Amino acid sequence: MGKNLLQHVKKGDKRPIILAAVMLAMFMGAVEATIVSTAMPAIVGDLGGFSLYSWVFSGYLLMNSVTVLIYGKLSDLFGRKPVLTFGIIVFLVGSILCGFARTMNQLIVYRFIQGLGAGAVMPVAMTIVGDIYSKEERAQIQGYLSSVWGISAIIGPALGGLFVEHISWRLVFWVNIPLGILAIILLWLFLNETVEKRKHSIDYFGAILLTVGISSFMLILVEGGVHWAWTSLPILSLSTLSILCFLLFVAVERKASEPIMPFEIWRNRSISIANIVSLTTGMMLIGISSFLPAFVQGVMGKSPTVAGFTLTTMSIGWPIAAALSGKWLLKIGYRNTSLLGGLFLIFGSMFFVFMSENSGPFYAATGSFFVGAGMGLSSTAFIVLIQSTVSWQQRGIATASNSFMRNMGNTIGAALLGGILNTKLNSYIRGKDLEGGTLSIDSANMLLDESQRNNLPENVLTVLKNGLTLSLHSVYWVVITLAIISLLLIYFLPKEKE
Repeated sequence: MGKNLLQHVKKGDKRPIILAAVMLAMFMGAVEATIVSTAMPAIVGDLGGFSLYSWVFSGYLLMNSVTVLIYGKLSDLFGRKPVLTFGIIVFLVGSILCGFARTMNQLIVYRFIQGLGAGAVMPVAMTIVGDIYSKEERAQIQGYLSSVWGISAIIGPALGGLFVEHISWRLVFWVNIPLGILAIILLWLFLNETVEKRKHSIDYFGAILLTVGISSFMLILVEGGVHWAWTSLPILSLSTLSILCFLLFVAVERKASEPIMPFEIWRNRSISIANIVSLTTGMMLIGISSFLPAFVQGVMGKSPTVAGFTLTTMSIGWPIAAALSGKWLLKIGYRNTSLLGGLFLIFGSMFFVFMSENSGPFYAATGSFFVGAGMGLSSTAFIVLIQSTVSWQQRGIATASNSFMRNMGNTIGAALLGGILNTKLNSYIRGKDLEGGTLSIDSANMLLDESQRNNLPENVLTVLKNGLTLSLHSVYWVVITLAIISLLLIYFLPKEKE
């Protein structure tokens, strides 16, 4: 089918339009990431609930992670177009609901819905590109796909800052609705698929086990040491449940006729290393994109627009490096291109480790740029490598496995690093009685709301800023450790044959 689709699309000269539809779908997800990260401090300042800060990201990423493999498998069984369309529709429904959220708890629930749809967008869109372009063309076309991140990097934070400061943060969730609708229209008009009709056996039990296992693990990371002691009954129960689900998942997948995670693809050394590195880089990426705006606004005292700028440079560095990666991997190979990306990740992370209140937004933006460049070099090489290693029948799930590992990294990172942030902040401010009251984690809300911040007594402001600085530096030390681990893993990628 893959070959027939390639020939059909070439003959009708529809590939540029299909690529445009794919880029619209990807842009919808990309702009969501940059615009929400920029708006989060303002959202927390309005709705309250700083202790739930990481859940806004974790809830979205959880559903994204647990469904990406399912969507990847379904796209192999039923075709790319219907699966991607379904994902976009669910994503748009979640986006609309997020804009109407009145409490932090409501927002988190709606982000779950949004994440449920987002799981289909990136992996299936990338798989369509793998279907209609050859290996050599895919290496070059990555430059176009990566431009999505560059454009979203500029538009997302700019719109986010504009909406937050002058209109309402609720608009950040509605801005992508016309993009999703247009992407669906173009897909159904120009992408024609011929899917082999046969009876399929969908691994629902495996999907349920994976969902419960990841959900339990995430709860442990977010709540452990904050609301539940590490040796408490809830933590021990969730640990047991998570381990049991993962073990059963492996057993079920080995026996399933059409598993959502075919473990044979992991026997390929290049794929397994690329996927593990995607896990570690996904963790460090969410640590920066989720919490850098909090540092710039809460510690440096800058506006949402300025905070958005510091993330913009990451997404500018990403497409520039990805475009170069598409050319370099054909000349110097996957391994050397990825190694260079690993070095950039470490260099960029160093900026955050040594960042202070007086460093300024340009300093933070420079670190973001180099991290983005590292991600662009490595992730592009990984996708082309994986899609070139497997057949059409496994390309959807193989591409999804890489997206799954990066999403898992995002999910674990948001939960783990959010837990570290809450634990450190709670430990620092616990027992500090100021102005007749005791501070708590949620007192950090006042740092992220400009009007409340300006009315804080100097001693309270100092305590909160010092606590947030200490907590975020703990997060960034984990980030640079993950960058070092990523480089070491990349080193073990097989050397290409001359």
